[in-house]
Amino acid sequence: MPRHGKNCTAGSVYTYHEKLKDSRQSGYGSKKARLGKDSLKEFDSCCLTLQPCRNPVVTCDGYLYDKEAILEYILHGKKEIARKLKEYEKQKIKLQQDEAELKHTEYEAKVQKFVEKEKMIVTQPIDPFHKNKNASPSVSNMIHGKDNKLPSFWIPSLTPDFKPTLLKKPDEKVKCPMSGKPLKMKNLIPVKWTFIKDNDSRSLIAKQNRYVCAVTNDILGNTVSSAVLRTSGSVVTLDCVEKLLKKDMLDPINGKKMTEKDIIPLQRGSTGFAAGADEKLDAKKHGAAMMA
Repeated sequence: MPRHGKNCTAGSVYTYHEKLKDSRQSGYGSKKARLGKDSLKEFDSCCLTLQPCRNPVVTCDGYLYDKEAILEYILHGKKEIARKLKEYEKQKIKLQQDEAELKHTEYEAKVQKFVEKEKMIVTQPIDPFHKNKNASPSVSNMIHGKDNKLPSFWIPSLTPDFKPTLLKKPDEKVKCPMSGKPLKMKNLIPVKWTFIKDNDSRSLIAKQNRYVCAVTNDILGNTVSSAVLRTSGSVVTLDCVEKLLKKDMLDPINGKKMTEKDIIPLQRGSTGFAAGADEKLDAKKHGAAMMA
């Protein structure tokens, strides 16, 4: 390709660069983008507010939340579940009433049919030479109460296949917004950060390095895998866990005995260059394809 091949307009070939340029200008085709560091949350940020936690708590799956935000989420979830349960109970009562009314209507129809059959039995002689005075001379289709029925068969509520949308019974458990597993207040574990000791007088949010490992004093960040100890709530690096803590399985802060479940890996973000945990750094938006 010549030096100025991208700006060439006299070529006989529809180049790949021209196709991408036309796709961006016209809005056709799928769009891809690589997420940077600014699009991903920090390891010490709440999964709901995306801000550094004031009073951090962690779930058993390692997702970090601010205590105020997650308690508000749980309370709102319980209110929403109560509202959906109330609507479901109303629907259940209405369905039972409709079923009882349908049975009653079927019973009345059977009784009416039986009465009509009984009336067809002739108990008096019929005079064929005299006209029945009780016979109705009208040929209108609006008699016998049919004028109260809507003839508009095209209305959705009158079509035979029309049925109201039925509500399903809602799940009575509040789910974690990240893992989707049941979430309870008693399962939230308080987290105790170990602040970095430096001469920086800036606020905590303005600092790039805020916390260190409670044992080795290594700086924590998105590039460092860390874990929370359930017994003390302290945060340590996974290297410290593998090399030091797993030998005796004792909490170095309070000396309590630990198990494998007491070591909770902290779900962290990514650096923008490499994904961490379940983060996906590639964003894609599908659009209409442009055929060349």
